[in-house]
Amino acid sequence: MKRDPIDTRQADQARSVRYSGGFSDVQEAPWFVLGGGGLKGLAHVGALAALQEAGIRPAGIVGTSIGALIGALTSAGVTPDEGRTLALKLERSDILRFNRRAAWINGIRQVSLFRAEPLRDYYAEILPSGGWSALQIPFWTNAVDLRDGRTAWFGPDARMDLSLVDALYASSALPVFYPPLEQDGRAYIDGGTAHPLAMSKAAEIGAGRIIAVDVGSGQEADPGGAIGQGMLGIHQRVFSIMTYRRRREAYESWEGPPMLYIRPRLDGYGPFGFEHVEYFLEEGYRATKEALGWLGS
Repeated sequence: MKRDPIDTRQADQARSVRYSGGFSDVQEAPWFVLGGGGLKGLAHVGALAALQEAGIRPAGIVGTSIGALIGALTSAGVTPDEGRTLALKLERSDILRFNRRAAWINGIRQVSLFRAEPLRDYYAEILPSGGWSALQIPFWTNAVDLRDGRTAWFGPDARMDLSLVDALYASSALPVFYPPLEQDGRAYIDGGTAHPLAMSKAAEIGAGRIIAVDVGSGQEADPGGAIGQGMLGIHQRVFSIMTYRRRREAYESWEGPPMLYIRPRLDGYGPFGFEHVEYFLEEGYRATKEALGWLGS
């Protein structure tokens, strides 16, 4: 199992952290909020395994980007063990297919580096055929509308005019890497652009307790690594800085219902770390077990 070195200056952000006193005093089932982070989001599967072992079942799920995919699978009844099997079988060719026109002379005018079809087809393959109607636990996801910059929410009492597959694709259409989802004159991109860890949405819906799993990038990274990857590396680093600030502002200013905030140690990993999948799974499990241990102490 390969693991990149973790910057020890990030130790305060790499721990599982409990916010909002009274979490253990509220007996109703919590809502799970699963954030975005590329393949690092497979840590959600490990987190869900630890929560299942503890007998914690969600009252509802709000997921962004890969957190939306894991959340939808969980809502459809896919177990953490089944999710782990899917994660370990995942290969680059399943979701990444280079848009060759991006390498042409005017390739910079192409909408994305990768084609949409492999990712969307992969979602269609692993999700239940019944779409929204196959979900057993209330589930919401989000995407950002390029027309006005507003967040579109998909789920019960929200929009369900997109198929479940399309809603999940829209939520994970990372700018530059994947093309936006276009529908009726609008175009939708990764929901993490505005709400990378949508705790406020869970509170708005009525959550009495929240378990939020943050798998996004940390505050610091080696600039040489981003520069060495060219335009795409710099773009991704800028996107990471932006979403980090949004997540940090959200939990530092939190005044909503009692929340357990869990942050696995994932700093230093990129969005397509296929060689680190086993570590992501194990770290999500470890961090969640640690957080639950604090609740019991």
